[in-house]
Amino acid sequence: MKVSQWVCCVPSLKHPELVPDFARRLAQRLELPFVDAISKVKDNQPQKKQQNRFHQCRNLDGVFSVNEVYKQQPVLLVDDIIDSGWTLTVIAALLQLEGSDVIYPVALASSTVKDS
Repeated sequence: MKVSQWVCCVPSLKHPELVPDFARRLAQRLELPFVDAISKVKDNQPQKKQQNRFHQCRNLDGVFSVNEVYKQQPVLLVDDIIDSGWTLTVIAALLQLEGSDVIYPVALASSTVKDS
């Protein structure tokens, strides 16, 4: 199993410091570099307000861009909350297109409750 070599996060226009601050502190604790790799270039509607998976995916089209990556190195991708899973999926795909290795997504909370 590959181990993360760097940390990045999903940016938010509503709370621009919340997740990056947490991700920076996490990276410091893990003794890994934090990279401000992702930018949110367009505002969009909340994922939980989308009608279905098609609309959730389409809602993210052109919303994020990649600034830089540690090429060929695994990354820990941090998000605040997972609604549909599409945000992490889209950003992971963008990171891989730019040359990142394995992406380990993690969300601090989930908006859905599922029975075990």
